[in-house]
Amino acid sequence: MRSLLGSVLTLLPSQDRGNPLSCPRTPGILDPRAEFRGFIRPRIWGFTQEPSSLEIIEFEHRSRRDRRKDGRMRLDYFQDFQALESNKFFLIAGPCVIESRDHTLFMAEALKKITTEHEIPFIFKASFDKANRSSINSFRGPGINEGLKILNEVRKTFDVPILSDIHEAPQAIFAGAILDVIQIPAFLCRQTDLLVAAAKTGKIINVKKGQFLSPAEMKNVVDKLREAGNEKIFLTERGSSFGYNNLVVDFRSIPIMKSFGYPVIFDATHSVQLPGAGKDKSSGQPEFIPTLASAAIATGADGLFMEVHNDPSKALSDGANALNLRVLPTLLDRLIRIRQVVN
Repeated sequence: MRSLLGSVLTLLPSQDRGNPLSCPRTPGILDPRAEFRGFIRPRIWGFTQEPSSLEIIEFEHRSRRDRRKDGRMRLDYFQDFQALESNKFFLIAGPCVIESRDHTLFMAEALKKITTEHEIPFIFKASFDKANRSSINSFRGPGINEGLKILNEVRKTFDVPILSDIHEAPQAIFAGAILDVIQIPAFLCRQTDLLVAAAKTGKIINVKKGQFLSPAEMKNVVDKLREAGNEKIFLTERGSSFGYNNLVVDFRSIPIMKSFGYPVIFDATHSVQLPGAGKDKSSGQPEFIPTLASAAIATGADGLFMEVHNDPSKALSDGANALNLRVLPTLLDRLIRIRQVVN
C-alpha cells in the first residue's frame, strides 16, 4: 500500500489551489461545501489510522443545521447559548475520553439528568482520540471511526448537542458531520489550517486559549475563524503556564475575551491540572475546582467546561484533575446561587 504521506483526498477543483481561506489544497483538508454520501475509505495525509480501518459511518454532509430524527430542523444551538439570560450559564461536561460505549452512554444519561434538574443548558463532551497524551503508552480512545459512532448514538439517544476535539485538519469534515461543536485543543489554537478546516464545517467552534497566549491574542484566532466564514465561536480559558508543571488563572481573561463579542467558557478542570507532574502523565488538584468555577461564574463566564467521571481514580485519561460525578449537583447549586447574586 502506498505511504499515507502525500496520499491526499480532495474534493476541490484545481483552480481553487492556493488561498487556504477558499477551502485549501493544503494536504488533507476537504471542502465541507461538497455533498457526499456513502462508504468512505479516505487516503488522507495526517490520519494516524490505516485508511482501511477508517470505515467511516455513512455521512451525508449537511449545511449548517442537522435534521432531527423526526425530520424537523435541529435548534440553532449557538443562538440558544448566545441568548442566555444574564443569570444563566451553560455546561460542557463529560469524560475526558471515550472509554467505552457503555461508559459514555452512562455518563451522558447521568449528566443530562443532573443538568435537566438544575435547568442548565448542557453539551456533552468526550474525545475520540487524545493525540496529545504525555506518554506513547497512554490510552488515547477508540479512534475517529468508532468514536464518532458512539457520539452519534449519544446525540440521538439523549437529544443533546455533542462536542469533541480534532487534532488534524482532515478530521474536520468527518467530525463536522456528527458533532454540534468542534473543539480546538489549546496546544493547537494558532494552527491556521486546523482552524480554517473546522470553521468551514459551519459548526460551532470552541477554541481553548493556549497556555502560552495572553487573552488579547485570542483576537487573532477569532479573526481566522471569521475570515473562514464562521461566526459561531466559543472561546475557553483554561489557565496559563506558570513555571514548570503548573498553571494559574488570570480571571481578567474572561471580560477581555468577552469583548470580542462571543461566549466565553471557563475550563474548571484543566485549570487545576499540573501538566506533566506525574512524570509520564499529568497530575492535578481537583479540590480547587469549586473555587475556580465559582470565581469564573462571578466574573461573568457564559459557560463552564468540566471533565466529569463517576470514578476519577479509574479514569483512563486526566482522572487526576476530573470532577467526581457525585459532587456535581452540589457544585451546580452553589454556582447557580453565585450567578443569581452577581446579577
